[in-house]
Parts: sequence; structure tokens; C-alpha cells
Amino acid sequence: MRTLFFMSLCLGWIFLSPFHARAAEPMSIGSRLEVFADARMIESLENLQHVPGTPVHRETVLVFDRPWEGRYCGYVTVLQDGDLYRMYYRGLPEAGRDGSAREVTCYAESKDGIRWEKPENNIVLADQPPYSHNFSPFINTRPGAPASERYLAVAGTEESGLSSFSSEDGIHWTLKDEKIITGGAFDSQNLAFWSEAEQCYLCYFRTWTKGNYAGYRWISRASSPDFVHWSPPEEMDAGNAPPEHIYTNQTLPYFRAPHLYIALAARFMPGRHIMSEQEAAVLGVEKGYYKDCSDSVLMTSRGGTRYDRCFLEGYVRPGIGLENWTSRTNYPAWGILPTGETELSLYIQHNYGQPTARIDRYTLRTDGFASLRAGCTRGLLTTIPFTFTGKDLHINFSTSAAGSVRAALTDEAGTAYPGFSLEESNEIFGNSIDRIVRWQDENSAGILAGKTVRLVIQLADADLYAFQFK
Repeated sequence: MRTLFFMSLCLGWIFLSPFHARAAEPMSIGSRLEVFADARMIESLENLQHVPGTPVHRETVLVFDRPWEGRYCGYVTVLQDGDLYRMYYRGLPEAGRDGSAREVTCYAESKDGIRWEKPENNIVLADQPPYSHNFSPFINTRPGAPASERYLAVAGTEESGLSSFSSEDGIHWTLKDEKIITGGAFDSQNLAFWSEAEQCYLCYFRTWTKGNYAGYRWISRASSPDFVHWSPPEEMDAGNAPPEHIYTNQTLPYFRAPHLYIALAARFMPGRHIMSEQEAAVLGVEKGYYKDCSDSVLMTSRGGTRYDRCFLEGYVRPGIGLENWTSRTNYPAWGILPTGETELSLYIQHNYGQPTARIDRYTLRTDGFASLRAGCTRGLLTTIPFTFTGKDLHINFSTSAAGSVRAALTDEAGTAYPGFSLEESNEIFGNSIDRIVRWQDENSAGILAGKTVRLVIQLADADLYAFQFK
């Protein structure tokens, strides 16, 4: 019997021979979408690579050009609210102390997530220091939430603690409760949301690994059943990943798979710079805002206090040109939104601290945070044991013109169920967000619903992004 293996940084394990006895019960996935942004469903890989997606730069969607906005705009939130897209961000034309009275909260909106407009007066919060420093709203999806709390937000600094705001329309905001969470540094974008998977509110916020602004910038979280009473802060665990400064965490439930949290985080490299003071002056960068650089990294979580970092490399690299290498530029907004049936949009700040400060849009294919990739040599995925509900197996995949995908459903020991072997699988090729897998006798995977199965997928010159039984 051949030995299959898969090494995963995000799990810190090496899998040998996938069919060893397992103490854990098979995972119940129901009919949910499983995305290969993490490695949780992977038992073993042969001749396959787990590779990060490549966001594609599209266009500038917003320039911070109002007198009250300026070069130090930041901590951007982007929400999809039905047919309307909303964007919130800090306006700050001049550098100063965190939480100053100069800071305001600005607003823009869009009908498609691509073309954005600002109201003539786009300030939605002002004269309430320190809250406009990092005001971060979200749509309150908790069942039974009152209309007056259709939108909620968190904001604050270490001195004030995190306070909560509420709104009925997303424009007019009322201070709800002060100091709902204390014990953090909060010197970053702190965020909250209702977790369908954990059935509570979650808040992810800035702490430091050694406390008192020492060590590394990092993340803690707290939970609440009512957005009033919160658990004590708990520091997130990054597994075997080396410590790095994570400036903004941007953790959110992926809207197509809300049990999986995606964190497109800003990685900060203090003191690492490539330009001189003279070069910074040509760009109009003020002193002190060119001596660091940053990019984004991809982290995931399935709830609790654990981040998985399957990919330690940068997810979106800084672009060509010194203007992309100033301090605190390249920070992702909080929000990953659909802007088409096959497209996700994410938004990244550019030229922070410069007169040309702005927001640009990037895209990924739907579910395309990462994939399992095979070259021309056939590769094989074997999943952990699981049970499912649903009628058919659907996959999100792409192949070359010569590539192919085949699938098998086996028992826990690796024996294919009758009619569901790789040899009986119809060959699939093409490029599709949602394709049903069939076998030669037109068998539907639904006859195995409720049984313990492993999914085995053979790829050749292809990528697999996600699968789902539905």
C-alpha cells in the first residue's frame, strides 16, 4: 500500500497513511460549503499543492479628497446591505494623537460594489472623540434584533475602552453602551459581528503579546449573547506560525460558508523601509511615515480562539513604486463581498500618509481564497471522514483544456462504495463555480447521505476550490 502524506503549517501535523484508526467521530458537515481556505477537511494529498489564491488588482474606487478626509484616512469597513453597498472610514487630514477631535467617520455607498459615490456631506459621526478613530459598524443579523439595532458598531481606545453604537438606518448613530469591553489596547480597527455558527456576538480587537504595548501587535476576542455583557478577553492562538505584527485582523464569517471565518489581515513590518528621507519628501510623505512597510496575509478560523495560517507568505504584495512602500499602506478593509456570480471583491488602502491616499478594489473568483492544485501529473485528495446531507456533490474547480477531475466516495477504510469509485466517475473538465459530479450509472451521492464517507478527488492540471453536498 502506498503511503500518502500531507504536511500542513496551519495544523502543524504530518499525515501518514490516511486510513489509520481515528478516535474522533466523523465530522458532520450537513449541506454546508467546504472551502479550501484552510486544511480542516484534508486527510492527505498526493502530488497536489495547497496554494493561496491570487487577488487581481482592478481599479481605484475611492479617493480621500474631501477636506475632512485626507492622507490619514483609515480603518475601512465595507458592507453589503441588500442591494446597497456601504463604506465607512476614518477621515483625518493631519497626523495626531489617536482619538483626537479632528477625526470624523465618513461614508460612501455603491449599487454594485465597484462604482462608489459620496454624499455631499459624508460625515456620519463627528465631535465624539475618541470614537471616530476606529469606528467599525456591522449589520446586525441576530434573529429578533430590534429595528433600532439594525446596525451596530464598536469604537474606542485603551483609555475609553470599547463602546457600542446603534443605528436604524446606518447613517444616524447613537452611543449605546460605554466600556462594553476593557483590557485591550484597541489601538487599531476593532470589529464585531453576529456569528451564526457560534450563536453569539464576537469582537476581535487589538492586544499586545506582552501587554502594555510590548511584544507583537496581536488579536484577542470576546463573546456576548446580547452585545451588552461580554466575556473576558482571550488571546487568539496562531498555532505553529512565527510571531508577526498583525495590525488589523479583519476577521469575518465568509457569507457562503459562515462556519469559516476569513481574516485578510494587515501584516506590519516596523523599521523595515526601502526609501530615503529625500525620496519620501518627493512623494509628500511626512516624517515618520516612510520607515515601515506592510502587506496582507490570509488567516482563517473555525471559531474559538484559534487562527490557522496555512500560508505564511504575503497574500497581496505591495505594488511597484515607492508609493506602495510607505508606513501603514496596503491595509485591507473589513469586508469581502460578492460583485458578480463568479467574483468576490476586497478593498485595500493605498498611499497612506500621502496626498494621493485612496482605496483600490481587488477580485478573487468565488470561493477562491486558496485551492488544491495539480500539475500535469495526476494528484489525489483524500478527505477526513465525514457525514453529509443533500442530494448531489457539487464542486468549484478549473482545469486546462487537457486537465480533468474525477471523484470517488469511500468508506472510512478507503473502500469505494459500489458505483462511486474513481473508475466509475465521469470525467469532468472546464471551469465552473458549481458543477455536479456524476458517476457512470448516473448515481446521485444522496443515496450515501448519513453514512460515513471520505471524498477522494483525482486532479490533473486542475484546481479545486470548494465542494458541497446539496
